Amino acid sequence: MKKNMKHLLLASLMLAGTAQGMAGVATWIWYPGDYEIWMSNEMQNRRTERGAFFPPFWRMDSHYVLVEFSTKLSLAAAEEVEIAAEGRYNVKLDGKLQPGEPSKLAIPAGQHALNIKVYNQQKPPAIFVKGATVASDTSWVATFEDKEWIDASGKASDQSGTVYAKVGAWNFNDPTAIPSQFKLATTPKAAVKTDRSAQSVLVDFGQETFGFVKLHGLKGKGNLTVYYGESKEEALDKEHCETFDRLSSLNHPQPKDFTMESSRALRYANVVWDGTLAFDNVSMLYEHMPEVNRGAFRCSDEEVNRIWDVAAHTLQLSTRELFVDGIKRDRWVWSGDAYQSFLMSNYLFFDSPAVERTLFALRGKDPVTSHINTIMDYTFYWFMGAYDHYLYTGRKPFIQQLYPRMVSMMDYVLSRRNDFGMLEGRSGDWVFVDWAEFPMSKKGELSFEQLLFCQSLKAMSKCAEVVGDTAGATRYAELAQELRGKFLIAFWSKGANAFVHNREEGRRSTQVTPYTNIFAVLQNFFDENPAFAAAQRKSIRDNVLLNPKALKITTPYMRFYELDALCTLGEHEHVMREMKSYWGGMLGLGATSFWEKYDPKESGAQHLAMYGRPYGRSLCHAWGASPIYLLGKHYLGVQPTAPGYSEFVITPALGGLKWMKGKVPTPHGDIAVYVSTDTIKVTAPAGKGYLYFKSLRTPKSNIGSVEKVIDGYRLQLAERGKEYVLSYKSEQP
Repeated sequence: MKKNMKHLLLASLMLAGTAQGMAGVATWIWYPGDYEIWMSNEMQNRRTERGAFFPPFWRMDSHYVLVEFSTKLSLAAAEEVEIAAEGRYNVKLDGKLQPGEPSKLAIPAGQHALNIKVYNQQKPPAIFVKGATVASDTSWVATFEDKEWIDASGKASDQSGTVYAKVGAWNFNDPTAIPSQFKLATTPKAAVKTDRSAQSVLVDFGQETFGFVKLHGLKGKGNLTVYYGESKEEALDKEHCETFDRLSSLNHPQPKDFTMESSRALRYANVVWDGTLAFDNVSMLYEHMPEVNRGAFRCSDEEVNRIWDVAAHTLQLSTRELFVDGIKRDRWVWSGDAYQSFLMSNYLFFDSPAVERTLFALRGKDPVTSHINTIMDYTFYWFMGAYDHYLYTGRKPFIQQLYPRMVSMMDYVLSRRNDFGMLEGRSGDWVFVDWAEFPMSKKGELSFEQLLFCQSLKAMSKCAEVVGDTAGATRYAELAQELRGKFLIAFWSKGANAFVHNREEGRRSTQVTPYTNIFAVLQNFFDENPAFAAAQRKSIRDNVLLNPKALKITTPYMRFYELDALCTLGEHEHVMREMKSYWGGMLGLGATSFWEKYDPKESGAQHLAMYGRPYGRSLCHAWGASPIYLLGKHYLGVQPTAPGYSEFVITPALGGLKWMKGKVPTPHGDIAVYVSTDTIKVTAPAGKGYLYFKSLRTPKSNIGSVEKVIDGYRLQLAERGKEYVLSYKSEQP
């Protein structure tokens, strides 16, 4: 990074707010990203496979072990402040070191500088400071190297060149709520069915869940094993189930309740024992992040309602300290999975802290030595996720905190371009795209990767504007435009009327896969000539997305984007049928959460197998919850057009339903929408909004004036908090 860029970033950080928390409210604070990285390490290293420790594949960073926190004070009157810290610490007031590790400090009236330096090798250094007016809050700054020096006279330097960043915080607003002691909430959950035999019991909790199995009234001597299963078959298969807990030489003379040490994903628990062990019954403690479903959806089709409910349950289970992919097998944080979780959360929880924790954890620290999760496309989803988070929430302070790490990440990506300015998989790179059922080359320049690369450059340009980096904004925009031009020439095939898959050693392939064509629709990646762009869009719809002979997607991961693209093209009725067939197909097989992969052509045990293992498939996978996003964005039709819903549009589409209603969360409150074939009702809490719709007769509104626009009607939603009621006639019968 150039020197002038460093100064600009420092200025933006000093002006930024914190990731979470409120100014003026005392809370625990830490170096931004450190707690998130530490929490991620703790969480991801809990993974086991058949009792074996199974850590992540990628480099894991750590927190800074020595951090200085500082603030400037202006006190009208003297006050005493209380100080708590995670780690050993010292305190300086106006540059003077205070004796010992003071838990209380008297500060006179006037202008002061307060500095607290904390050392902690095991946990992120953090502090909590509270007085009558003084509070450790989002206005404090922190540094991991104060570069302090003292000359021969004993005077400390006035200018140390120290780089400060706005502190990180979350919701630990009490001195006893120590950040490193945070644990997810637990709720008792009873079994719905129990099958007993001589020395085993099979317990069914009725649906996919996550938590600690609990044995009530355990007594006697012997060995005990709990075999966990997302399916009954898995729990009963002692040799091949993915997870189990084995307890040896138990000795409980008196009955006691015993809770397993590790939380597990399960629906079934098969408890097997020997010796004189006995217990009364089995329950569990459901472990969860206490999310509130702000988003809601109900409609005239009960199967669609069930799909929404199960999708919400799937995302709830996958939202832990951070967003994970599969709760049974991986329990890791993968950027591609997390990106979809971010989008789904925007229409369900609207949990900004979880998104920001996950983005910080995925990025880690400098220097950059590999792609995020080692996957090229996952790096791009990370960039796109950061900007999308800003678009939905308007959280400018977070972008200001993250931007320096975005710059160094993009520097790494740019350094790996080939002579043509594109990216190819290099040693150590995993080029993923999707789990495909058809042969698909991962060599050369994949059109899919170039498209995501271009979108990442656009995201960087927009984020550079947010932090005031005008030079960076211009540079990234120019790089994106240059790459876009090369992409259109290199990969559009006039013969196939679609984008082809890749180019190896200068030779363009003839294979047409769905992936690039899907994202071309989503990102409007077409020729600048409107007429030609419209023709390209139509040909992709007809030749790729709706062509029964085209290559098919079998993962909910890419099904998410495929149906998103089809809705973008106006194919709402088709998507509704596909949603009912695909997610409804899983429900028909007894799914209580949505899977990592679903192929209707499979049957029986095939639905459980993956990765060469009979139960390797995750039956609760975050990317399976995409109906939440599709129904919120494309059917209720709510989406922001300016950061933080300061501007938004509502473009409802029944898609074959008789009626639907729901809520979409925003930073200002929930937008409520009701639509039938003759009535639309909308209430919005804030922002400049427009309702777009089509009608076979002239519509009427109880508030405001409906105006005719190209291809329909528009109503400005200018009255905040009031319900707009429109009478219209849907084009749908």
